[in-house]
Amino acid sequence: MSNLSENINRINAKIQQMLKQYQMIQKENEQLTQTVKELKIIQEENLLRISQMEQQAGILKSAAGKMNEKDKKLFEQQINQYIKEIDKSIGLLSE
Repeated sequence: MSNLSENINRINAKIQQMLKQYQMIQKENEQLTQTVKELKIIQEENLLRISQMEQQAGILKSAAGKMNEKDKKLFEQQINQYIKEIDKSIGLLSE
């Protein structure tokens, strides 16, 4: 009987240890998930900043007259896209 009782106690101790490990892993997983969310937000903010800085660089090049033909065409395409978006917005507002 005592051998059976010892085996049950060992199994119970191992189960308790595994439960503690599982809980620690769950907490770590939650922390890592939160970190991933925060890093995604930071990445989106950085991409937005990059886009804004690229636009500012294009405007500065245009104002300084130092754009090559490729940059001028790209800049004109961007301006035309903005104009189309503005026209769509005006159209939606006038409905």
